[in-house]
Parts: sequence; structure tokens; C-alpha cells
Amino acid sequence: MSGPGGGGGRRGVVLDRDGTLVDFVRDAELGVVTPAFHPSQLRLLPGVVAGLTRLQAAGYALAIATNQPGAAKGELARAAILATNDALAALLAGHGLRIEAFEVCLHHPEGGPGGEPELVRACACRKPRPGMLDRIVGALGLERGTSWMVGDAAMDVAAARAAGLRAGLLMQPGRCELCPLRDVPAPGTEASSASGALRPDLAEPRLDLLAERIVALG
Repeated sequence: MSGPGGGGGRRGVVLDRDGTLVDFVRDAELGVVTPAFHPSQLRLLPGVVAGLTRLQAAGYALAIATNQPGAAKGELARAAILATNDALAALLAGHGLRIEAFEVCLHHPEGGPGGEPELVRACACRKPRPGMLDRIVGALGLERGTSWMVGDAAMDVAAARAAGLRAGLLMQPGRCELCPLRDVPAPGTEASSASGALRPDLAEPRLDLLAERIVALG
């Protein structure tokens, strides 16, 4: 288990942003898929509002932890990233959902042309490292053993393990032939404790389905 804290008794769910809460931006003409980089591009994925509502009603604190290296790589301004994150929190608030903590890692170990130099470095917060999750646990007084990290990628599962949280995965089994999670247990099954560090505790294709199982598991 990483970092201090985790004995406060609160349960929480820390969520990834892109591919978990909001859809990626797809430009068919250019053949480009990118994270949302402007408030107008935010599109909540199916099941997100229902899933978060279910978790909040069951007493789980909601938080977001997202890697956003665009400014470090010279792809967009830091202000655009932060404005989009603020807009996401406001969008969810409009559905009666309270995001109690919102952590963003702006760093990238290599950066890119035109990137902000101070953001180009190895850090302890960029998932799969647990820095953002540790800060959320401490800020909200979460109990690690009953709290979750939910995302759509291997790095989210790895970050959950590093922080001592349960891991929930949103993906279609077999989605990617080369994905390290291609052998993830099918929806409706529990992950075996002997099946490796990248195995999530629960896996479903939509957040509403995953939320129901999280609440049932307690």
C-alpha cells in the first residue's frame, strides 16, 4: 500500500476522465482520436450519469484523477486542459453529482516540441504511479481497502494496485488484441487473486453496470 492515510472510514471511487467519463474526440477526416480539449467537446459516455448517481447515493465520495500531458508535449495550452476539467465538474454538477476532488497530472517524462519545460519531467503523480490517488485518499479521508479506482486502461489498474485501492475496469473483453488486459475476466465474473497485478477486481463495459456491482460488493 502506498502513502499515508486510508483509515478514515469513508468509501470513495476515483475515476479516470477520458474513455471512462467522457468520450474521445474522433476526427474521421483526419483519422485522429484525441482527448477532449475544449468544454464544447465534452460528451458523457452512456451509463456515466446513472452509474455516478448510484455510487453517490450509496455513500461513495466521487473524485477524478487524470493524466493530461498535452501542455508538456506542446499539443495544447495548460489553460485549455484546466478549463475543460472545470467544465466537466460543472457538467456533472448539473446532474446533481459532486466531484469532491479533481487531480490532474500535467507532466510527461519526454515532452514534445513547444511543450512547457517545467512540465517535462518524471513525476510521482502520473498514472500508473499512485501520487494522484494518494492525494485524493488523504484529502477525503478515504479507506483504501473499500475504495476504488475506475478506469479504462492498464495504467488505471496498476495505479489502483500501487495505491492499495480496488480496481474497476471499463472495457469490452478482447477489445484490443495487443492490450495487456486482453484476457480480463468477462463481465459478471470476479478477478482471481492469483491472476496478476493487472487484473481488475471487477470489469464491465459501462459505468452503470460497474457501479451496481461495486455497491453490491460493498
